Amino acid sequence: MTIFQRLSVIVPFVFSGLAGAAEPIVLQTAQAKALGIETMLVGEAGATRPGTLPARVLVPNEQMRVVAAPVAGIVEMLAVAPGSSVKKGQVVAHLASPQALELQRDALQSGSQAALLQQNLKRDEQLFSEGLIAESRLQGSRAAASQASAMASERRQALALAGVAPGKLGGFLALTAAIDGVVLEQGVQLGQRVEAATLIYRIAKLSPLWLEIQAPVDFAETLKEGMAVRIAHSKIGGKLIGIGRAVDATSQTVLLRALVSKGADSLRPGQVIEVEIADGIAQDRGQRLPASVLIRNEGKPLAFVQTRSTDQELRFEVRPVRVISQGGDSVVIDGVKAGERVAVKGLSGLKAMLTGVGKE
Repeated sequence: MTIFQRLSVIVPFVFSGLAGAAEPIVLQTAQAKALGIETMLVGEAGATRPGTLPARVLVPNEQMRVVAAPVAGIVEMLAVAPGSSVKKGQVVAHLASPQALELQRDALQSGSQAALLQQNLKRDEQLFSEGLIAESRLQGSRAAASQASAMASERRQALALAGVAPGKLGGFLALTAAIDGVVLEQGVQLGQRVEAATLIYRIAKLSPLWLEIQAPVDFAETLKEGMAVRIAHSKIGGKLIGIGRAVDATSQTVLLRALVSKGADSLRPGQVIEVEIADGIAQDRGQRLPASVLIRNEGKPLAFVQTRSTDQELRFEVRPVRVISQGGDSVVIDGVKAGERVAVKGLSGLKAMLTGVGKE
């Protein structure tokens, strides 16, 4: 007979989910010791260490731009490096590109062809007004001039999208920054051959910044947009601007987004930090304890509260609780009071008894 089978004979109880009431779990002192059960007093100093949530620093999407190769070519010059500050319109790289030369040539040829056909159209309009040519010839001239004008416009747009200056053939292709900001990433090296759309630089404005925070589902349900967010061990703070609707299947957390304006210059994109979300009303109702006090049964959080302790036995009440916040190795819960004693170790044995594992 296993230890849980022996305990199930000594400790009969009925548990029918959180809707019903569970009879106390009674253990002999020796049995509790064998299960490794340890308890702590709610509200004692070791239980009041501030809890935090993991977060990552990101640049808001609208504050980021990329400088990419508009056409294939060779990187001829790189003017800045990661960490450099740039201004809008500043030349950051030169690209030598045969394809750019082709675009310039095509634009010049189509422009010349469109101008020639426009002259022919004006001449035919004059001749038609004098009755010297048939109307069909005038219509043909109009169609040819319209097609040539459309082609010239298309080639000019292709030239503009490639960032190539119109005019005479030759020269390098100058790539410029689209915004004032800081270079976060350099994607190529000097002399490298690149294809169209290859990343040259990633540039971003670094204030304000986003914090993407992973929060337990139970805690996320207590939050509202606009709540204060503070970076742990720092005076830097911001506010909550978004609460995700989807739950990560692996971690069972919800993605929160906070905006940090004041003090953002001391943060770095990609940095992993810890944050605290101020919720004064909820914190006043809850007690901060080690995360090890919780178990889950059918997805609902429970704690084992000690209701009696003698030299011969220990008695525990199975109590449903509500998770207010959770971060690191601590949790704030509603459902236990200061001065009560809860189990913090040996919970696997108590849970096995609770769910009937090992019962005959």
